Amino acid sequence: MSTGGPDVSTRAEQREQTRLTLLRESRRLFATEGYGAVGLSEIVAAAGVTKGALYHHFASKTELFRAVLEQVQQEVGERVAAAADAAAEPWDQLVAGCQAFLTVSTDPAYQRIMLVDGPALLGWAEWRRLDDDNSARHLAEALTELIAQGVIAAQPVEPLTRLLSGAMNEAAQWLAAEGGPHELADTQAALSGLLEGLRT
Repeated sequence: MSTGGPDVSTRAEQREQTRLTLLRESRRLFATEGYGAVGLSEIVAAAGVTKGALYHHFASKTELFRAVLEQVQQEVGERVAAAADAAAEPWDQLVAGCQAFLTVSTDPAYQRIMLVDGPALLGWAEWRRLDDDNSARHLAEALTELIAQGVIAAQPVEPLTRLLSGAMNEAAQWLAAEGGPHELADTQAALSGLLEGLRT
């Protein structure tokens, strides 16, 4: 008598593979062409699946984009955290993480999805929630530690996190619109000066 175990697990693996393929191909298309220029037909053709398979995993193109944006935001958060963790001292970790955020924000693999289409499609509140779940959380942790050590003057962490996060997000969106290595270097220099002003 067959239990159906291997067939069930194989089907589950195939479904997950289909989902990952849809995410990969739609992400590539969204990054290069933009959300508005990409149709579902183009996505399913690139993924080699049917529209039915797409709708099995995602109710709409917007839901698919949201999943891609969440993936991008998570990766950006991981890259920022990795840059911060590579520095030895807490202050250097804060600076490295903030500078890495600006650098990553100019990467074409992230830029259009995260900074152009994301806020426009999902709205500012939802976009900020995703940012809070990733990059802003790391920033709050770093600031909390620096305040505890006396490197930054004692103050409520939440407003400071919001101010710095807002400034960096605004700068990143400006860089997405303006582009260019010169603007990135100038923005990073301005950020360094802003952060230095926090030190006691």
